[in-house]
Amino acid sequence: MNIFESVKIAVTTLKSNKLRSSLTMLGIAIGNAAVIALIGIGQGSQNYTAEKLESFGANSLFVYVTVDTKGSTSETRQLVLSDAEAIATQAPSVKAVAPQISSPLLISYLNRNIKSSITGTTPGFLYVHNMTVAKGRFFNQSEQQQNLQVVTLGANLAQKLFGSEDSLAKDVQIGNVSFLVIGVMKAKGSFAGQNSDDAAYVPITTMANQLMGQRSPYGIPIDSMQVSATDKQSIRAAAFQITNILTQLRGKQDISVFSDISFNDLINQITQALSLTLVAIGSISLLVGGIGIMNIMLVSVTERTQEIGLRKAIGATQEVILTQFLIEAIILSVCGGLIGIGVGLSCTTIIGILTPLKPIVPVQAIAVAASISGGIGLLFGVVPARRAAQLDPIVALRST
Repeated sequence: MNIFESVKIAVTTLKSNKLRSSLTMLGIAIGNAAVIALIGIGQGSQNYTAEKLESFGANSLFVYVTVDTKGSTSETRQLVLSDAEAIATQAPSVKAVAPQISSPLLISYLNRNIKSSITGTTPGFLYVHNMTVAKGRFFNQSEQQQNLQVVTLGANLAQKLFGSEDSLAKDVQIGNVSFLVIGVMKAKGSFAGQNSDDAAYVPITTMANQLMGQRSPYGIPIDSMQVSATDKQSIRAAAFQITNILTQLRGKQDISVFSDISFNDLINQITQALSLTLVAIGSISLLVGGIGIMNIMLVSVTERTQEIGLRKAIGATQEVILTQFLIEAIILSVCGGLIGIGVGLSCTTIIGILTPLKPIVPVQAIAVAASISGGIGLLFGVVPARRAAQLDPIVALRST
């Protein structure tokens, strides 16, 4: 008997016990669906995180002062605006620099008063943070040097202050100082607990001199500094150049530079570990499904003892009987696997519609899942198939 006849007999046998066959396939289907869906969610989470980091600044480096090893913060010299200017002019691998001074202040227009984050920064802020202006413009280098009282509002803040009214060329009060609105930022959303749409942006010199009154013997102190390298390949070179420049300016090496690649790698490691854990949990369903196949096939061998005895009596070899039962087990597992893959892909599609994750299931994962399904049928079908093949035909024919 050739392989095609064996497949035909196997399909006929499985159809004759539709409920039992369906329940047997269920475990494999659930396991495959879980594995496919979890792989898609894990991949989608990694891509979503990478896109979010990219959207808030490409090739970013964060510069900060290392606390003195003696634990004395009084000896720690704060970063100043001139440090950022030196990096911008002297580091060839740096594309833009965005020093910042931020403080929650009251911003007012007519009778509307809102406490918002006011950020003093430089024109390089737009590039470093990958932000764009929806209406009007951002302040320029000349306005920064002249300490002009101009402000660009975040999208949400402009809506809260002005509603449907045009905000350009209007005067708002920040603290006790009047500022001219010159632009409104394009909505960007929040990330890591910060919502740039609720902030207002003014020249860093105006922020320091007129709103904060900050000065130090070394210049205008800043809260933080974010830098963009020219490209991903230049990030390490940019970090090295920044460290050298600031070490020379400050007379000691008390600067640390942290890149978003390190942060992205950390996030990817965490999401990969979680994904592997979830896939391992989903794989348990595959194991349970395989055991279910073995149990059902053992029951099938017991029920079909006379059939096996008759086939062996008319010349069927052990190999033929073994192949017959293996084919039945493989059909059960492959069909269950294909159903599970379909359900898993449907789940990832639904998740992509309902959430921002956009799950992606690699073709390799689908191929591996299908292969594992067939392998499970083969693996767990061996014991029942061997038992059927080794039955003595005379004993089998005598059974009732």
